[in-house]
Amino acid sequence: MVRGTRDELLGRLAEEVGSVAVAHPTRVAIDGPPAAGKTTLADELAAVLREQGRDVIRATIDDFLFPRAQRYPRGEYSAEGCYHDTHDYDALNRVLLDPLGPGGDRRFQHAIYDRVADAAMSPSVTTAAADAVLLFDGVFLLRPELIDRWELRVFVSIPLEKTVDRAVVRERRVSTRADVERRWRERYIPSQQLYFATVRPTRHANIVVHNDEPELPVWELPSRPHGYGSP
Repeated sequence: MVRGTRDELLGRLAEEVGSVAVAHPTRVAIDGPPAAGKTTLADELAAVLREQGRDVIRATIDDFLFPRAQRYPRGEYSAEGCYHDTHDYDALNRVLLDPLGPGGDRRFQHAIYDRVADAAMSPSVTTAAADAVLLFDGVFLLRPELIDRWELRVFVSIPLEKTVDRAVVRERRVSTRADVERRWRERYIPSQQLYFATVRPTRHANIVVHNDEPELPVWELPSRPHGYGSP
């Protein structure tokens, strides 16, 4: 493990992105529990890569949700529902990940869902540069439906109990502490425990970032990420 400054971490991540040699855009997953710091890390890395002259596409799993009426068939606080029923992976692959991958035409859409309107959306199709970088953040990104779509896999790790406190601060303007704690303890934390038990995402990551102290992160690069079916 390496402990360093935030800038040192971002520099190392940028090096890892730069080391990917493919003939299509580099697709980077930034996975981790809710409130682990994925979006902040992805935004900061995007700024570094753009300063280096890279064309960066930013997207998030939150823009590939099913509409609310479809995503709670098991109940609003169901952990199994959070893991199985929340995101439209078929659409994500079809409109974003596969077009940017091997054999794709690089014509993509960065979203299919409008969170404000709680409705499906169809943004204009954009053509990516062949050397573009997709930085995609979200939960459950190393699950079987997506694992083979990434050239680089980053997992942002934090003790699950710490995510509750971060979420309370993050959502204090829109939710009460009681509401946040119930969602986290009944839905989000158990869904992450299910993910860890069934997928073991850190075994599939190229880089694991321990983000307990964001300004003094610790990171590790497993010698060889495991594929599904590996011992």
